Amino acid sequence: MTSMVPTAAHDEPSEPVLPPITMVGPDFPFPYDDFLAHPAGLGQIPATEHGTEVAVIGGGLSGIIAAYELMKMGLKPVVYEADKIGGRLRTVGFEGCDPSLTAEMGAMRFPPSSTALQYYIDLVGLETKPFPNPLAPDTPSTVVDLKGESHYAKTIDDLPPVYREVAEAWSACLEEGADFSDMNRALRERDVPRIREIWAKLVEKLDNQTFYGFLCESEAFKSFRHREIFGQVGFGTGGWDTDFPNSILEILRVVYTEADDHHRGIVGGSQQLPVRLWEREPEKIIHWAPGTSLSSLHGGDPRPAVTRLHRTAGNHITVTDATGDIRTFKAAVFTAQSWMLLSKIACDDSLFPIDHWTAMERTHYMESSKLFVPVDRPFWLDKDEETGRDVMSMTLTDRMTRGTYLLDDGPDKPAVICLSYTWCDDSLKWLPLSANERLEVMLKSLGEIYPKVDIRKHIIGNPVTVSWENEPYFMGAFKANLPGHYRYQRRLFTHFMQDRLPEDKRGLFLAGDDISWTAGWAEGAVQTALNAVWGVMHQFGGATDATNPGPGDRYDELAPVELPED
Repeated sequence: MTSMVPTAAHDEPSEPVLPPITMVGPDFPFPYDDFLAHPAGLGQIPATEHGTEVAVIGGGLSGIIAAYELMKMGLKPVVYEADKIGGRLRTVGFEGCDPSLTAEMGAMRFPPSSTALQYYIDLVGLETKPFPNPLAPDTPSTVVDLKGESHYAKTIDDLPPVYREVAEAWSACLEEGADFSDMNRALRERDVPRIREIWAKLVEKLDNQTFYGFLCESEAFKSFRHREIFGQVGFGTGGWDTDFPNSILEILRVVYTEADDHHRGIVGGSQQLPVRLWEREPEKIIHWAPGTSLSSLHGGDPRPAVTRLHRTAGNHITVTDATGDIRTFKAAVFTAQSWMLLSKIACDDSLFPIDHWTAMERTHYMESSKLFVPVDRPFWLDKDEETGRDVMSMTLTDRMTRGTYLLDDGPDKPAVICLSYTWCDDSLKWLPLSANERLEVMLKSLGEIYPKVDIRKHIIGNPVTVSWENEPYFMGAFKANLPGHYRYQRRLFTHFMQDRLPEDKRGLFLAGDDISWTAGWAEGAVQTALNAVWGVMHQFGGATDATNPGPGDRYDELAPVELPED
């Protein structure tokens, strides 16, 4: 829950005010936000290459940003998308309901530390508002329901003392085992030498450690009861026991950068961001006429799904799509989930070095499910006559629903309930059930927590649901490394530095949040898109302005820790 995320341990008045945190992360602390904001732009390519086509495979946020920036440089991106623009920024409506009622099937909450993402949110004129995480300042109330016992709270101080003990144990665990305060300060101050010094030691020490093992080694978490409550209730967005088998390094990246705190949602839905970039006519654009957009370059719609990728003469990338159309490119950017290259798309082994194929095969994806229903009004704000409390609250529970979120735009307007948001094993429990079957189980579970509340009578439309592991173009929600996977992730993230690859393995660039160090966060999609843009620019003989070096220009200074292979 939100207040369980430790803030920088320098709150005393005598300490100077620290700058805000950003999701630059400890692995590659490149200032992507400064790079984007610089008036010199992201770089230029030789005029002889203007108008050259570059394939961009995947129309999610990473693909659209890569295509948008390549277009601004004067290249002609050819975007391939199997479904709809947006990827896991997927906003849907409810049949027969007011169009303003929407459900975020994928990304729905974004931390302020996602500063590169925020650049594009501002660029297209979108608004954000606080997201009602458990115990967040703008959340009216929260109910924590564990082992059949419910606790109503406005703040963590309203919960039984054991929850404060768990929060304090988590803070102590991070301080003892992961130098939390030092790293948090170094990231805020963008002290690259200090970031690298701390992180290098932790990567070597913790790459083989699970999240749960990290907790167990802490004196602060010697109590099983405390570990169990922490797993069920967690910090930031809810329970984290589904993450217990994953690498602790993944968790540290989240807490160091405050990625799981102070979340905001995009008003009107997150899918608007890639859609607006697709339609946007940039003011500063090279080669193309004013008024050019990605949409206009494609006649309104992207190319369909890619069915085959292979290398052809001159080390080009040849793309076959679902219509049978075959096109050959000097460069391509692949932004879909990497497992697509193993199953849905026919690929030549020669596309990547063998160790990169191994890294993709070893990528571990988390399952995730959601179910939403539209309701007539935010009835949860009604007061119980006996207690004076909200009749229903943001709910964390060990029952099947796990996390329930209440979303409204005002007291007199229709609203939306995310009845359940679950991951991994909890998500797999829902997989065989239809939307209506899921709804019945969820209403039963919530009825046991709120016996006085008739949720059903407020429902005004059919439920909408998703299980990302069952989506044919995703096969999972997001990457989460297992212990020992650091080396694999490093190979994928650093793939944009292709001067280090054999000549016959260049030209195809990986991007997307699963290539980033912060999978599951849109910021990772943005950062790897910018890496790929730099890589394509470099391949075409282009360069950044001397006053605004890009991620590749500073790579040797910032390169991720390299662990021995033997």
